[in-house]
Amino acid sequence: MAMAAERSLSAVAAAPGARLESVRALAGLFREAQHREMAKETVFQDLLEILRNTSSEIEQAYKDSCELVDLDTCLLLIAECFRCLRNACVECAKNQHVMRNLGLISTSVHLIKLLHGIQSKEELLLTALRCSLQFLGNIAAGNGDSQNSIWKCAFPDLFLTCLTYSDKKIVAYCCMVLFTCLNSEKVRELLDPGNLTVALHVLKVYKEQLESEWSLLIVTDYLLKCPELVEALYAKLSNQERVTLLELMMVNVREKNLHTSEEMNVFMRHADFLAGCFQEKYEAVLKLTSAEDADDEEALVAIRLLDVLCEMTSSNGQLEYLQTLPGLLETAIDTLRLTHLAGKQTVNVFTATHAMTGQEEVLHPAVDFKSHLIRLIGNLCYKNKENQDKVYELDGISLILDNCSIDDNNPFVNPWAVYAIRNLTEQNERNQELIAQMEQKGLADNSALESMGLEIEKRDDKLILRSVRKKPS
Repeated sequence: MAMAAERSLSAVAAAPGARLESVRALAGLFREAQHREMAKETVFQDLLEILRNTSSEIEQAYKDSCELVDLDTCLLLIAECFRCLRNACVECAKNQHVMRNLGLISTSVHLIKLLHGIQSKEELLLTALRCSLQFLGNIAAGNGDSQNSIWKCAFPDLFLTCLTYSDKKIVAYCCMVLFTCLNSEKVRELLDPGNLTVALHVLKVYKEQLESEWSLLIVTDYLLKCPELVEALYAKLSNQERVTLLELMMVNVREKNLHTSEEMNVFMRHADFLAGCFQEKYEAVLKLTSAEDADDEEALVAIRLLDVLCEMTSSNGQLEYLQTLPGLLETAIDTLRLTHLAGKQTVNVFTATHAMTGQEEVLHPAVDFKSHLIRLIGNLCYKNKENQDKVYELDGISLILDNCSIDDNNPFVNPWAVYAIRNLTEQNERNQELIAQMEQKGLADNSALESMGLEIEKRDDKLILRSVRKKPS
């Protein structure tokens, strides 16, 4: 059957309908490994000739402004040719090399660009484009030479064309091809101002099509591993898109264990950049004191920046670096002070409340913002005497204690305050004495200390802050 299909494929020169049936038969045969391995180079030469002839016929028709009577048949033939080539590439390096050497990659890229510009029955055109991109993905799979060839022929124009297509499958297949071809060297080519748009489109695809696994893999496996690219992207993104990028970075930090010096270097660059962004934009959260600005996008970016920094400081191996970043601890304390003061001046999302009145309050983006600030402060002071003393000097201890009341807008504030106070007082007598004196003078709420599992004890004329063991119930 395979020989018959091959003979009919090469014998019929001017009858697209007959060739269509032959190509369709071959596509079915190439689903099986034994037929893929037995395929002769002449088969791929014939398929290449069909694609080139069909491409020329379409080009000539549009050049002469005449109607191509068999356009539908041409599109069906193109789709079947690509199905055949796609199937023949599966786990078959021999066929991948033969096709590449024959020039099928450059011909395919040219044809994709041609199809993009024609007017036809939408489904036939979309099917041809989908199959062509699947072919490029399969010929590139596990084949570095094919990946380089596609990159040379297709980057950036084909990716810019297909990533903005209205058809989700075409966009997904384009992302598949891009992901398969990328490596650390090619990622750096995205830094070029003319190429940066490709990365921007990938992020937009992820934001708009959350089910697009390939766009997610491009971002997490490649884009986030290039700090310069992240910084260049961030500068071009809208605030909504920045939130999306930061959420991806947060998940990446949460799931990533750093094993190499290169990974640690990437982490440090990200930490420097994000801390700088937070220090620059933290005051934007004060816009949330107005109900009309509850969805302010700049404020949402500041909230996400804080979330990422909290995750970054949650790992001992990464924490030490962030503890040394200039200005980060001071900014966290300043932000806590500003939001705490704002909550006292008027009733807003930063005001401590004990009665949740509506579901909209639960969904407010600033819920637990102050808790996260206290979490960050606590993390930065973990076994770090210099930062413990810095919080003392900035009067941050009393600020933390003043935020320990029950607050539905910050339901987790007490656990994080407990954590922060313990980190601030660990092997730090001055901070312990300060809290003890505040309690004695009535400046610290004893019930708040008790809720933290702490109490004041007097020893040798000294006030000591110590943990209280809970009695068994």
